[in-house]
Amino acid sequence: MKSTSVVKRGLILVSAYSALALMGGCGKAEKQASAKPANSGAEVVPVETARVERQALAVTKSYTGSLEGEAQANIVAKISERITAVYGSVGQSVQKGRTVITLDKSGATSQYFQAEANYKNAGKNLERMKALLAEGAISQQLFDATQTAFDVAKANFEAARSAVELVSPISGVITALNVNLGDLSQPGAVLATVADIRRMKVIFSVNEADVMQLAPGQSVEIWSEGGPKAPVQGKIVQISRSADVRSRSFEIKALFSNTADQRYRPGMFCKVALTISPRSNALVVPAGAILSDGLTTKVYKVVGGRAIPQPVLTGISDGSRVEILQGLQDQEMVVTTGATNLRDSSLVSIAPAAN
Repeated sequence: MKSTSVVKRGLILVSAYSALALMGGCGKAEKQASAKPANSGAEVVPVETARVERQALAVTKSYTGSLEGEAQANIVAKISERITAVYGSVGQSVQKGRTVITLDKSGATSQYFQAEANYKNAGKNLERMKALLAEGAISQQLFDATQTAFDVAKANFEAARSAVELVSPISGVITALNVNLGDLSQPGAVLATVADIRRMKVIFSVNEADVMQLAPGQSVEIWSEGGPKAPVQGKIVQISRSADVRSRSFEIKALFSNTADQRYRPGMFCKVALTISPRSNALVVPAGAILSDGLTTKVYKVVGGRAIPQPVLTGISDGSRVEILQGLQDQEMVVTTGATNLRDSSLVSIAPAAN
């Protein structure tokens, strides 16, 4: 009997130990099961995002131009004669009508002295005829003929004088002097240039796409290495109607006021910046949101924690922002960083934008 009781107690202890072991095993299995994620097979991609917004947008382009005075005139030789005098030097101011260069008045091609003599004689003859006409000694017809002869002699003398006394056509500054005393002038040769540099003209060229966005009166900014640090403001005054045959570009002219110390000079190169296609209320996204393979352009919208590819039609860009013409609505969320790691409907976690 005693042995039977011992056996029963042993069986009870074994059963208890087995139950405890079974309970411990079940608890471990439950812990392992609870450690597995609900979407253990889905990858979550960290991204940065931005809202689609309406903003002012414009494209600024820069061109290289050359400078001239607003009014600029060349002093050109009409005959071939020795230069006997040069009045002034480069940078010197001159008034309109002032003689800048004188040619030999007694040279073989000059008719100055002959024309001067004819003019003086015609003047004296006219004075005599005036007195005779007053006395009734000659007819009006004869007097009129004398007057005509005087007018012709005067015109011939002025032409002869203008050929040897070369004057400045405008008031301004001598910007070029291409001759020295004793040089032989050649007909048609530019001997000097005078420019009014109180206001300057900048000439530059644009392509056919940009020229369609320009209009007279449009503002431009001009600056150069030799000019002041701050750019000066100007306005477009002329747009070429036809393209240059060789470059296929269009010439643009703009005017601006020179600085008080006239830092801008004719012949200088400068930079011209102007705004193309300004938009006052464009729908824009950061440039980093745009993905293009050359055939299609898209962005990734974030909807319900997932990235959804969205084809878009883009417009102008200022380098950091891109105009959206079709495909997005204001205040939608788009991926700006991390888009290259996305697939259709990828789960995303939005990371704070880097400073």
